[in-house]
Amino acid sequence: MALKELQGVIGRCRDLPETEFKEEDHSLFQLATCQCLEEGYAAELLQILQDAQNKDFVHFMGWNLVGPVVNCVLKDEQRLQDREICLKILDHLVEISNPKEILLGLLEKIEDACGKNISKTVLLLLQPLQTVLLKMKHKKAYSVGLSLATIQSQLSTLPVPINDEQHYQDDYELCKCYMAISSFVKPFVDEVTQTTNSKRDPSYYELKEELLKFFMKSLEYPLLSAQLQPLTDEIEGNSLRAFAAETVVFLVAIGESLPVLMFHQLLKSRKKLQEINPLKEDVKYPTNSLASLAYLLFVQHIGIDQFPAVYSPEYLLMFNLEYVSALINRTEESVLSKGLELYEHCLLTIEDDNLSHKYLDIKNFLGVPQDLVKVMTVCPSKHMRKWGLKLFQQNIDKFDSEGKHKLFRCLLKTTGHAGVQGYIIQNVKNQIDLALKTSNGNGWFSGPQLIPLLHLVLSLPEREETDLIQNADRIMESLNLLRYLVIRDNECENRTGLWTDLFWIENFLNALRTGLKMSRIHYKAEIKKKKENRRIKDVPDHETQCSLKAGSKKFTKMTKTVELKVLQSAFYTFDLMESVQARIEELMELKMKSRAESKNVDNEAI
Repeated sequence: MALKELQGVIGRCRDLPETEFKEEDHSLFQLATCQCLEEGYAAELLQILQDAQNKDFVHFMGWNLVGPVVNCVLKDEQRLQDREICLKILDHLVEISNPKEILLGLLEKIEDACGKNISKTVLLLLQPLQTVLLKMKHKKAYSVGLSLATIQSQLSTLPVPINDEQHYQDDYELCKCYMAISSFVKPFVDEVTQTTNSKRDPSYYELKEELLKFFMKSLEYPLLSAQLQPLTDEIEGNSLRAFAAETVVFLVAIGESLPVLMFHQLLKSRKKLQEINPLKEDVKYPTNSLASLAYLLFVQHIGIDQFPAVYSPEYLLMFNLEYVSALINRTEESVLSKGLELYEHCLLTIEDDNLSHKYLDIKNFLGVPQDLVKVMTVCPSKHMRKWGLKLFQQNIDKFDSEGKHKLFRCLLKTTGHAGVQGYIIQNVKNQIDLALKTSNGNGWFSGPQLIPLLHLVLSLPEREETDLIQNADRIMESLNLLRYLVIRDNECENRTGLWTDLFWIENFLNALRTGLKMSRIHYKAEIKKKKENRRIKDVPDHETQCSLKAGSKKFTKMTKTVELKVLQSAFYTFDLMESVQARIEELMELKMKSRAESKNVDNEAI
């Protein structure tokens, strides 16, 4: 029945021009072919389509068959023989149908796919799609761009493998798809590469632009998130890594310069991009894509042989900081780790104490350490937090003395996290200790240059009203530094300038003393209030739960008993602060007394 209906439609329309085909004819033709496939007449359908008498009809109407044939091939329960016949039908349609119409039919099937069928559909239709595109004469570049954008849009809905196990499983066949896409785009890359008199041919630029858009998008997805280390299994390589390598090769092949790509942000800031190539627009070179390319080049060394080895480590660090910042501000661990890895590789090429303080005048040399503070303090991953702290210290170590001095001042002013401030003060102490141990000293961590930094360190953010518990890390490190200075720097030498004017130090200690008194009164009142509320309500302890907030960190619900213990533990911190403060004042008093006695002896001798 279905075959008769099909032959009837073809017989009625065979000799008609395309303009006289009715919408009803398209519907009847599609319905009849669907029934033929469902009833097992795939072989007969192929014979009808291959009949030379029907060639013109199939040329105009063949695109209607794309959907039914693709559905037939993708059926899980489809017999192998029928699937092979359907593939032959698809190849025949691609061969003789109107390229524009068949292209739209193929792209429509890719757009309709969802879930795991996306990769199956893409893998099935890439070859027919390539054949159609290669046959096109008009609007070829636009059609290639449309095809790549459609494929990319669909694949971007699939999860990217971020470890070896996921790569091996490749549940959504994403890795397989991108390896197939490399083969799909190669003829078009070759066409751009081999075009004669290309600079005079508008189609050359159009095709190059479409390919460039796709490669830039691919650098962001899937390559920005993907695990690109070589797999531990030597037998099976990392297919996404191979795709990354192909992408870099293709970029170079279509005429993109890797140094110009990498320096894009730097050149943009210096307004030199238009001098290099007026066709380049920021939208074509997204920062995330360039950051991904930087990771491929300088961490994985993919395509590094195409990058000139003439740039200094400092220069490479300078332009890579834009990409490091972009990556470490992302929340996905797979992307964040790439940013940290890129930063680490750039820092390792620079010797300690060798990076000039002048680089701190460039925005990102201060911006990236501030971004690292966020990683160190709010990232959920302990591994990432520790890694961020390690790089934070490495960054400090790279600068010369003046650079460290300037970096400490800036970070203490801009960082609101007490733990990080305490860590910076530890570094200040280490630099002062190093300066005092050397015979020639260090002008930036001794004498008059040190005093402004000490003023910044030995201060309370809100004087007496400072929250001493929230700022405990900073305050304790400040007290430890002051105690060290009082012990280490003799008054007669005064190498740090500490003893030149003690007024501001006494100011700091007096403010702390007042703050401790106020804090003790406040916490005692708070504890008393909690105990009274608990006694009045007379509710079982496990039912009286509350939340506690310290600074910006909110703790999980706790019982009243636990909350009281937390409040009482604050007194241990206050005791510790008072103990160190008392020891500092005792040492200062002894040194002042010794100084006075020494002066008396000198006066008597005179």
